[in-house]
Amino acid sequence: MIKASTFAFLKDIARNNNREWFAEHKPAYEQAKEDVLAFVKKLIPEIAKTDPLLSADTDPKKCVLRIYRDVRFSKNKDPYKINFGIWFSSRTKVGPEPGYYLHLEPGNSFIAGGYWMPESAHLKLIRQEIDYNISDFLEIVKEKNFSEHFSFSMENSLKNAPKGYDPEDPNIAYLKLKSFEVIKNLKDEEFFKPEIVNKLKKYFETIYPLVAFLRNAIEQ
Repeated sequence: MIKASTFAFLKDIARNNNREWFAEHKPAYEQAKEDVLAFVKKLIPEIAKTDPLLSADTDPKKCVLRIYRDVRFSKNKDPYKINFGIWFSSRTKVGPEPGYYLHLEPGNSFIAGGYWMPESAHLKLIRQEIDYNISDFLEIVKEKNFSEHFSFSMENSLKNAPKGYDPEDPNIAYLKLKSFEVIKNLKDEEFFKPEIVNKLKKYFETIYPLVAFLRNAIEQ
């Protein structure tokens, strides 16, 4: 589980997002980071039991994303993220690929899985795989446990059918997607209870068939 003090730190940095404050409170950041790393260390072997491409020996430090923001091309010049982002995949941080993401942010925590904004070549292959194997795809996303807890984010979708696809296709909503990730929001207090590891394990198990489907699509 996660300590309440870790979420308290994230609330503090959201209110004091500047280098001077961060420097003065660096010990609090280090404690929060170590808490997250310890939590991730417990999660990794549980996910590995479901996903054979994720090593149970993965270093948690390779999964926890940097708190420092890249502000070079952003209007928002706040130097720090106000969350801890955790990414699990077969290659971890090397290149874009399907995987799992856990977002820790007070009032906005969630678990996600799939492939966020794939490059054009991968996007073409994923659409092709969905079109060719729509029954397999629907079996995954319509499965009771999956549909009960997860849904696709439709924010990144084409307005019109992609070139070469029938606008009247009953599954055109999936083919219009530009990003293939599913999301489930989580409450802060869920992370403060010991059963959170087992709860997340079950969610990862639910997401895994989608991740495997997307991997198969881009590896052909």
